[in-house]
Amino acid sequence: MKLKSFDKIYHIHKQSTVKNWFIFIGILCFVTLFLPWTQNIKVKGTVTTLYQDQRPQQLNSPIPGKILKWYVKNGDFVKKGDTILQLAEVKDDYMDPQLLERTEQQVSAKKGVRDYYEAKVGTTADQIKALGAGRELKLAQLKVKISQLNNKLQAEQAELLAITNELKLSEDQFNRQKKMYDDGLVSLTQLQQRNVSFQNVLAKKTAIDNKLAQTNQEILTVQIEERATIQDYTEKLSKTEGDRFSSLGQIEGSTGEIAKLENQVANYRARRGLYFVQASQDGQIVQLNKGGIGEILKETESIGTIVPSKVDYAVEIFVRPVDLPLLKVGQRVMCVFDGFPAIVFSGWPTTSYGTFAGKVIAVENNINTSGLFRALVIEDKGQKPWPPQIKVGAGVQGIAILNDVPIWYELWRNINGFPPDYYIVKNENKATNDAAAK
Repeated sequence: MKLKSFDKIYHIHKQSTVKNWFIFIGILCFVTLFLPWTQNIKVKGTVTTLYQDQRPQQLNSPIPGKILKWYVKNGDFVKKGDTILQLAEVKDDYMDPQLLERTEQQVSAKKGVRDYYEAKVGTTADQIKALGAGRELKLAQLKVKISQLNNKLQAEQAELLAITNELKLSEDQFNRQKKMYDDGLVSLTQLQQRNVSFQNVLAKKTAIDNKLAQTNQEILTVQIEERATIQDYTEKLSKTEGDRFSSLGQIEGSTGEIAKLENQVANYRARRGLYFVQASQDGQIVQLNKGGIGEILKETESIGTIVPSKVDYAVEIFVRPVDLPLLKVGQRVMCVFDGFPAIVFSGWPTTSYGTFAGKVIAVENNINTSGLFRALVIEDKGQKPWPPQIKVGAGVQGIAILNDVPIWYELWRNINGFPPDYYIVKNENKATNDAAAK
């Protein structure tokens, strides 16, 4: 007996559609194998900035001091040059309220001393000229005197020559007169007269000899006086020249002391401007670590941090050494920022939602302590702009875009453990072509 329930439960005579579904799914999978797939590298990173002056900057005390007044609090936004706090001096060397004025007075006094020595140098130069002129005049006088004595000497020598001839003649006459007296030809009176004449001539010759010796002595005395004059004026000139060089040394010493004091004045004036700690740039004040009034700060001690308002954001990503050859300057990187919802299809980056495009601008050649290489990524200006809400230090997941391949190729590559295909960016191709053309 045939039961109706049997036919309804087992559907023995009902036509099945499983085969059609199996064929449809197989065709769909086969077609899917030929769909394009974008190879990529997933890396971790953080938000940073390209420029050092846009990074968070520490606020340091330029001098040791005591806090007098705070002008800001944590979280305040400041402009460049705004006062953050006021300091008071704590060093004994700078506590004099008129320190700058007193130091300027010292500079003026030193300049006065230098002016006096400069005037003395001028006076000494005039003295040297006067001494030189006096020496020349004195020597000229002595030369004239020597010339006069030489003329006198020549006259006396001529007179001596004449008297010598006269003495010779008188001696001959006396000798003849004496012979004649001995022969009895002349009287004794005549002999005595001739003797007197001879003695007078001899006396004249002796007087002329004495005058000649005296003239020679005078010439020698004048020559000695000339040498003494030269020696005397040389000593005076040397002493005056020594005074001049001493004054010049005092001038140089005063100039050095003036420069030192002027340096101190400049330092004191600059130090006065350091009592007010000012913001180095526009930004937000955070992490103030000093509190209260009267707290002592050491030199270069940290006060807090200022976070710049204007920042050109970048992303630093860290790549494994095995993936480093696949990363090049100019390569596209899709960034997923922490805190921003995103739906990521790693093989189809264009269909992903919440990702932001960037490009690699630098790849560092040194490995860090974690065994990774660092690369910098900036915003791709031709794509969707990065969100302004991101902050320095926020986490980022990067997807470095590589080559486009079929899905079957990507499955085959992963099954065999092969690395992704090497990807050459357009700017690198252009550089290669330009080099080949040259």
